[in-house]
Amino acid sequence: MARPERAGPPDEKLSVNLGPVDLGTIDVLVEEGFYATRADFIRSAIRRQLDEHKTVLDAAITRREFTVGYVRHNASDLRAVKEKRQRMDIRVIGVLHLADDIDPDLADEVIERIKVHGTLRAPAAVIERLGDRAAKRKGAA
Repeated sequence: MARPERAGPPDEKLSVNLGPVDLGTIDVLVEEGFYATRADFIRSAIRRQLDEHKTVLDAAITRREFTVGYVRHNASDLRAVKEKRQRMDIRVIGVLHLADDIDPDLADEVIERIKVHGTLRAPAAVIERLGDRAAKRKGAA
């Protein structure tokens, strides 16, 4: 799974509790020049783990029909789906942005379900109208 380019919204903050020995060891690696900062080390470690599980992730993404990256829908996208008398089951790993021009009534008619592992950006009224159908993966953030 290739990582999307660094475009779009800013990174999200994540807190991690580490023991003093692990933190001290990271600091030594930073001082020795292996990493620019603690955050650089942590990002690198996370990316290595994601690469290690690439096969499993690729299979899960395909099986569960996720789109990876930045996905944006606006009112005209939803109207086109409505004209076809279809409904949307939106599954995203990354960012889902529902544009401000989407009316809650239109969203209610067209969107069957939203599942986001990452960031969901949408008008509050749309999220409120969709209720439990707009599930953002909850985690410790």
